[in-house]
Amino acid sequence: MSYRSLRDCVNDLEKHGQLLRIKFETDPNLEMAEIHRRVYDAKGPAILFEKVKGSPFQAVSNLYGTTERTAFIFRDTLEKVRRVMELKADPMRALKNPMRYLGAPFTALTALPKKSWSAPVMYGKTTIDQLPQIKSWPMDGGAFVTLPQVLTLPPNDKNAMHTNLGMYRIQLSGNEYVTNKEIGLHYQLHRGIGIHHTQYNQSDEPFRCAIFIGGPPSHAFSAIMPMPEGLSELTFAGLLGGRRFRYKWEGGHFLSADSDFVITGTIRKNFKKPEGPFGDHLGYYSLTHDFPVMDVENVYHRKDAIWHFTVVGRPPQEDSSFGWLIHEIVEPLTTGEFPGIRQVHAVDASGVHPLLLAIGSERYMPFREPKPEEILTQANHLLGKGQTTLAKFLIIANGDDDPKLDSHDIPQFFRHVLERIDLTRDLHFQTRTTIDTLDYSGSGWNEGSKVVIASCGAKRRELKTELPLDFTLPNGFSNPVFALPGVLAVKAPKFEAETGAADCQRFTMEMERYAAYFEQHVPLVVLVDDSAFTAATLNNFLWVSFTRVNPSHDIHGIQSFIENKHWGCRGGLVFDARKKPHHAPELVTDEAVSRRVDKLMEGIW
Repeated sequence: MSYRSLRDCVNDLEKHGQLLRIKFETDPNLEMAEIHRRVYDAKGPAILFEKVKGSPFQAVSNLYGTTERTAFIFRDTLEKVRRVMELKADPMRALKNPMRYLGAPFTALTALPKKSWSAPVMYGKTTIDQLPQIKSWPMDGGAFVTLPQVLTLPPNDKNAMHTNLGMYRIQLSGNEYVTNKEIGLHYQLHRGIGIHHTQYNQSDEPFRCAIFIGGPPSHAFSAIMPMPEGLSELTFAGLLGGRRFRYKWEGGHFLSADSDFVITGTIRKNFKKPEGPFGDHLGYYSLTHDFPVMDVENVYHRKDAIWHFTVVGRPPQEDSSFGWLIHEIVEPLTTGEFPGIRQVHAVDASGVHPLLLAIGSERYMPFREPKPEEILTQANHLLGKGQTTLAKFLIIANGDDDPKLDSHDIPQFFRHVLERIDLTRDLHFQTRTTIDTLDYSGSGWNEGSKVVIASCGAKRRELKTELPLDFTLPNGFSNPVFALPGVLAVKAPKFEAETGAADCQRFTMEMERYAAYFEQHVPLVVLVDDSAFTAATLNNFLWVSFTRVNPSHDIHGIQSFIENKHWGCRGGLVFDARKKPHHAPELVTDEAVSRRVDKLMEGIW
């Protein structure tokens, strides 16, 4: 269905029984986020908050709360977009199956952005402090926009096809920001907006920026979509929304005509202020750092404006549906972008960027014993292009070893890799490199390491979920619990700066007496603060094991060795996934707010 506005979408969801109206006044300070999390966890409907304390505007969240609802919202366009992407990946498909792709070129052409002489978003003006000041977690530095669409253009350029539309979080209040005059923008210089920032630093032009909130649902999604080369975010918004992206120029700013709110202003070129902390999608706070500041000029809103927000936190959360939708759309492009790669899965439960699973193919040297060769080339390609460069753990398997292998079947994928990996050969580290800015497991901010774990060849071990009868742990280690076949979680002493590394060394040395058993049956041991919690669910295992490990520092091995600068081990791998002093705090809800919401939601949810 083609929605003209966010209100159209909300009304459509209500018509189909997919909307919950909260009619009582709700506090944007923690309370709305707590309500959202409860409804999301129960796979509930979208939520319309009719009365937001301190604001004249309504708010909506959980719009994309389930993959089923996300598919419903884009039910009339999703298949058409997939066909356009298929053609972009392989234009010859049009000759092979002309009936399937008959309308695809026309679909793309009619999605181009459209200049408008009027704009519903210019109905009225307000101020930053009148917007819903939503704070999601107790230690958040202030109120944030969590689903912003941030638009910039290069200097002296007014071509809509040259815009960059990205989702970079916006801090509205708190810290040192002057109320109603300044807001903070969290973005890194390697993003599209960062390229524009560099260009403006070399120009006399003011760095104008417009931030859109709301509008047709395709607009928010287009701001996070990894776009193939030659396709603008605005065109994609038109494709997915079934309605051209309408824009208007006003006071030197590019406005989204159909959005619910537009904040316009100028980014100071060589000036920063502290931004954060902020409860982020890895399940921890991203801490306070200096980021660019925008001087606010105007805050426009439409007549029936709805503030569109989400709650970010330990996955899965509402933004998990974005990952699902991206996969549905870009899957046809994978083989074209990464030759030889059959599947890529950025694991949501681990925070997306910390863990990437991939299925490649081996076409080299078919006349000799199989080992990782071409899949290592493919792994380097993944780590060198686009969003996959942020991967910290890349586990890649040769798809020819099992044609039914599916990277989205995580337990089976781990079983496949752990059954085949050669621990003396198949671990490849990149040290002292960049990692995701939001990942605090590294050696510094935006600094850490990566590891490629590759598997190719026949099954070499039988995974077990039991330990030898004579098995004992070193002093201070306890409660061994299997998280998966061949994966053992062990409660370790609390990590201390002075003793943390020594604890791991003591563990691996004392486990050498079981080296053969680990190598043959339990190739991965994870040292954790709470082994029962880690092993309780697959998501717990993925979250703990891959968000708290810096590969170069925290991967150890039983009977480890270094040979010609290559590290490996002859017993099992050991991950030190304990919390470290330099890690960011994990997200914990406010108990008083939780009790208050218990009462508010009685009989409603």
